[in-house]
Amino acid sequence: MWKRMGPNMPKNPLTAATSALLWALHLGMVFISSPATACPKNCNCAEKNGLAVVQCVSRNLDEIPSDLPRDTAVLLLASNHITKIPNQAFKDLHRLQEVDLSNNAIESVDAGAFQGVADSLRVLDLANNRIRSVPKEAFARLRAKINLSNNPWHCECSLQEVLRELRLDPDTVNEVSCHTAVQDEHAGKPVIQVLDSGINFCNFHHKTTDVAMFVTMFGWFAMVIAYVIYYVRHNQEDARRHLEYLKSLPSSSQISKDLDTISTGL
Repeated sequence: MWKRMGPNMPKNPLTAATSALLWALHLGMVFISSPATACPKNCNCAEKNGLAVVQCVSRNLDEIPSDLPRDTAVLLLASNHITKIPNQAFKDLHRLQEVDLSNNAIESVDAGAFQGVADSLRVLDLANNRIRSVPKEAFARLRAKINLSNNPWHCECSLQEVLRELRLDPDTVNEVSCHTAVQDEHAGKPVIQVLDSGINFCNFHHKTTDVAMFVTMFGWFAMVIAYVIYYVRHNQEDARRHLEYLKSLPSSSQISKDLDTISTGL
């Protein structure tokens, strides 16, 4: 006879096994479809005030990690060896609010470096790097408070146009200085001080461009004149030689006399 099963035992073992398998598959699908939450290698991940913080300070990184958790809100990458911020460096990090890239070796910032996070980013620290210039598009639509201090900036028209659109950190604005400039007398001075004095690098740029165009046009004009002179002189020389050749030919009268002399002799 079959023993009576207890109330907590499944009536059908096969049904119970199937349910367990389905539940495991469900958990697996949830895990696969959920955003990646694994912390990048050599970084520490934590939560502070309800925000996901990824801490990668002084980890000898030479590039921005590509496997950052999608819920990253604060990204600390200071004091590494990062040399470039490439296009879409923070792709899919739609909750990103703060990025610290200070004290690196950044030399270039691509035009699409902050694409996708322009609306969410609130703080961006690029102090103490090697940035001389950035494309205007790189900071387009950024609302973040930005620290650009202690970089070897080259002060010219494009930098002036970039700074006009930015919200610089007021505590560090005087540390954004011209390492070099299109006008040497501005080198070593804070950019804001130079601009506040009424200097317009774009006007200087236009004047320089006009002078360059004038010099180029004058060069082409001089080349044309030189060619015309050469052509005329060369043709004159050919004409002179042709004329001398014609003069060297016996005249028709002399030829007639010679023919008469020959006829008489015959």
